[in-house]
Amino acid sequence: MKERIALITGGGSGIGRACAQALATDGFKVVLSGRRQAALDQTLDTLDGQGHLAFAADVGREEDVKNLFAQIDDRYGRLDFLFNNAGRNGPAVDIDDLPVETWNDIIGTNLTGSFLCARAAFALMKRQDPRGGRIVNNGSISAHVPRPLSAPYTATKHAITGLTKSLALDGRKHDIACGQINIGNAASEMTERMKNGVLQPDGTLMPEPRMDVQDVARTLSFMAAMPPSANALFVTVMATKMPFAGRG
Repeated sequence: MKERIALITGGGSGIGRACAQALATDGFKVVLSGRRQAALDQTLDTLDGQGHLAFAADVGREEDVKNLFAQIDDRYGRLDFLFNNAGRNGPAVDIDDLPVETWNDIIGTNLTGSFLCARAAFALMKRQDPRGGRIVNNGSISAHVPRPLSAPYTATKHAITGLTKSLALDGRKHDIACGQINIGNAASEMTERMKNGVLQPDGTLMPEPRMDVQDVARTLSFMAAMPPSANALFVTVMATKMPFAGRG
């Protein structure tokens, strides 16, 4: 194929921006999606090559996702790679202090958003020629173990693991591979608080090491470059000294 098309949700900053830059350098035409058009445009200006697209959308809204994929289909006629990266966290509070609307918003972005984008990607990848493609879901370290006071975020990331396994199974007959990247403490807006100390399972506050987002981008670039005959089902990339194996 002359062109490879990649969609990155949550592409306006942090991990999404770094991964978009890496895939553009690898020769992909990159479609950026996120809630803030201005942030997407800033990412767009940093990408190598031509023919990229930035489209504001809330992935938790079915109509927004339909419009996003209509834009991809109209402009490129195919999608080769989807990075389900969009996500949000919630306040660190006991579950009985968590508003239901906050729970629903986190579920809507992290889980329903990944489902809606994967659903639309399957439909396009099944009918394009050549058919097939690859989906990578952002699982996070919380797909394995929780942080204190993180029930909604952790629940979505455990659910993402189930979604990944199901998509990997169901995608076989359509030449669609699905994998998951579990990221620990990438230096982004979401982890800025870790420099000053975050709550640990023993009740103490402790600063945690972070890694450069470029380490995530290089990992995703590797996953995206795999041939259709191979799949990295689960990959963990994390700050070497972060408390993970011993968390809790």
